Amino acid sequence: MAKRKKIVIANWKMNLTVPESTVLIEKLKKEISGNLQLEVAVCPSFVDIYSASAELKNSKISIGAQNVAEEEKGSYTGEVSVLALKGFVKYILVGHSERRNIFGENDKVVAGKAETVVRHDMTPVICVGETLHEREDKLSKIVVLSQLEASCKQLTAEEISESIIAYEPVWAIGTGHVCLPEEAEKIAADIRGLIKSLYGEKAARLVHILYGGSVTAKTAKDFRYAKNIDGLLVGGASLDHHEFAAIVKNFSSEKKPKKGRK
Repeated sequence: MAKRKKIVIANWKMNLTVPESTVLIEKLKKEISGNLQLEVAVCPSFVDIYSASAELKNSKISIGAQNVAEEEKGSYTGEVSVLALKGFVKYILVGHSERRNIFGENDKVVAGKAETVVRHDMTPVICVGETLHEREDKLSKIVVLSQLEASCKQLTAEEISESIIAYEPVWAIGTGHVCLPEEAEKIAADIRGLIKSLYGEKAARLVHILYGGSVTAKTAKDFRYAKNIDGLLVGGASLDHHEFAAIVKNFSSEKKPKKGRK
């Protein structure tokens, strides 16, 4: 049985001008090279995508977008069409916690965006995660799986198998709270279990599940052996080329420590 390829995605959020983005990409290309055992992608802001695409041509780093409109075109001032992104990006984040919590995107909107991305032969990174209040009320599993089911409802089993699910606990992003690998792995297992019950064993086996929650080079090591976690979605740490390169290196290691050795 073929292993799911590991993936590390950088989300630069609303940071970096075009020149700054270009400088960071040049540094990343030097530090992330050679025979990688995983795939690496960066998600710049929309205005940086064209220049980033040119800089990363023929490199080992792919490009993603941080968001997309549900509609292909029309009178939607300020939105970015999937048609404008096609040919430049491989991945598109949909339903990121900041889109949900700051901009009010609900599961129906996320489902529509995911379907739009898939229809144009790109890979949606469907983000789900619970708030601190929901976690304290012991609703993590219910919230995450409810978001997932509603956000994927317009996709087929085959489309799900080629998609990415990102578990990003909102309570662990820039709050000082830490999501332990065991806790993230449990949620990831629940996510894979739901995919199996809704779309079948093959889809559950093939779908990629990422973890995102204030990931650093140090914590990346802790997630690399989690059975159901196939990659990382990295926010602030991805703006530092040394830190991000270390995250990639630490997560890509295949050697498991021997039992009894510290």
